Amino acid sequence: MKANWRNIFIYLLIILAAVAILAPFFQSEPPAKEIAFSDFLDQVELGKIKQVTIAGDQVSGQFEDGKRFRSRALSYPNLVPELRSKGVSIKIEAPVENNWLWNLAIQLLIPIAFFALLWWLLIRQAQGANQQAMAFGKSKAKPLMGKVNVTFADVAGADEAKEELSEIVEFLKNPEKFQALGAKIPKGLLLMGAPGTGKTLFARAIAGEAGVPFFSMSGSDFVEMFVGVGASRVRSLFQEAKKQAPAIIFMDEIDAVGRHRGAGLGGGHDEREQTLNQLLVEMDGFDPNTNVIVIAATNRPDILDPALLRPGRFDRQVVLDKPDLKGREEILKIHGKNKPLAPGVDYTVMARRTPGFTGADLENVLNEAAILAARADKKEISMDEIEEAIDRVMAGPEKKSRVISDEERKIVAYHEVGHAVLSKVLKHADPVHKISILPRGMALGYTLQLPEQDRHLVSKSEAIDKITVLMGGRVAEEMNFGEITSGAQNDLGKATELASKMVCEFGMSDLGPRTFGRKDRQIFLGRDIGEMKDYSEETADKIDAEVKKIIDLCHDRAQKVLKLNKDKMKDIADKLMEKETLENHDLTEALEGLKGPEDE
Repeated sequence: MKANWRNIFIYLLIILAAVAILAPFFQSEPPAKEIAFSDFLDQVELGKIKQVTIAGDQVSGQFEDGKRFRSRALSYPNLVPELRSKGVSIKIEAPVENNWLWNLAIQLLIPIAFFALLWWLLIRQAQGANQQAMAFGKSKAKPLMGKVNVTFADVAGADEAKEELSEIVEFLKNPEKFQALGAKIPKGLLLMGAPGTGKTLFARAIAGEAGVPFFSMSGSDFVEMFVGVGASRVRSLFQEAKKQAPAIIFMDEIDAVGRHRGAGLGGGHDEREQTLNQLLVEMDGFDPNTNVIVIAATNRPDILDPALLRPGRFDRQVVLDKPDLKGREEILKIHGKNKPLAPGVDYTVMARRTPGFTGADLENVLNEAAILAARADKKEISMDEIEEAIDRVMAGPEKKSRVISDEERKIVAYHEVGHAVLSKVLKHADPVHKISILPRGMALGYTLQLPEQDRHLVSKSEAIDKITVLMGGRVAEEMNFGEITSGAQNDLGKATELASKMVCEFGMSDLGPRTFGRKDRQIFLGRDIGEMKDYSEETADKIDAEVKKIIDLCHDRAQKVLKLNKDKMKDIADKLMEKETLENHDLTEALEGLKGPEDE
């Protein structure tokens, strides 16, 4: 603020100096004409003088035509009587001392002062640019204390991670409790998890709970096009943190600088690798007593350099999984506490309807529901808006403007009924929650299945039933129309992928308990670019045969079950075409009386 006022004062001085120098050039009155005293007397005699000002021997005035003049009158005692006789206006002033030396000094000093000030400003600007260049390698992180209002009470769905991080905060607040038992403060804590699982939210909660300086930076903030800038910023960041220790440094998306060394395109002097080397030294160098904790977040722990992950650097690695049923319910309660929810809203139903959703997805669901309620001019968010919001997040917005012919609409109805019938009667399939033939996103229709509980393992029977359900749409089209369409493209892709995993990854085939193929991962690119074959061409043919065998088996199973329920399928399809969406009581009533494989 002081610098701003100083700049304003300087600019004001420049403006005043410029006005003083340029003022004579912009005078509104024309300059006075020097005339001889005898000419002046002649003009008085002719009555052409309008006004006269006398200052000692200096005479100046104005002609009748408005032009100005000046002259000198030496010892002419009758001047005033003559002027009065001609009716000239007379003004007497004190004589002005003609200090030519002072006038010369003024005329010289003002320009000199102006140019001196201008020169000083140019020098100052050059110094500022130099300081900015030197500050290019300084850390941009600023300590946050008392500026974050997120606490652990605002985080749910990851109790284990919360416990680990709470312990870090406790260590910073009460280090004697741990040091009495010989425990050392962890150097670093790595948060790993899929996007949207709350890694950055946990960091905000730590900043709100810790009560110590909290420095936050993204991994990409360190890396610039100039070599050495990243390493310089790492040094600057840790120096600042050490001055205010105990302190916490949070690095979001650390994989931007922490990727495996030796995989870069720039060789050993790659800017990113220099930044990583400096980070490794700062975290566990020759100075082991720095009371600074580093917390980092990434969703790609597999590409991080092993030196970062060893004990002494990131001592603890906390995995943030997608929340389970209970976790989703707790997250929904946190995001819904500040929203006007209608009395009929059930958090448990919402949690069951959102398997696989992350915390960010659940927040988005409630936000979409609030937008839908506002669009309908409602004062509360009901379950209808929440159901629609979940469908929007999962499959996209409803395409009411898409025109579908009656024939295509009928094919879509039978396709979705094929999925629904198999989901209902197969033992290991997830129950059906909703069937719709309203276009949504890229799909012309969809069948929504909801698992009764979260699963972490997949059995062979479950995988077979899942592929069978995926084949149900295509089989229903074949049975009822004698023709197949492109509508099963996505189903076939998922079925083939799952069958391939059963053979090549899960060992669920006649080829025995082994895996086939290993990924060729390019660390620098951070993604799979191919698969290395560790098997012969003969084995490849056997793998293809096993995948085909599984797909054919599931296709035959789907065909047998749907033939048993062909008449019932027609009734369900007719009802679906009439109502366009079946759920709740209508769905339960429509799916009653179906026959399963055991009824053959």
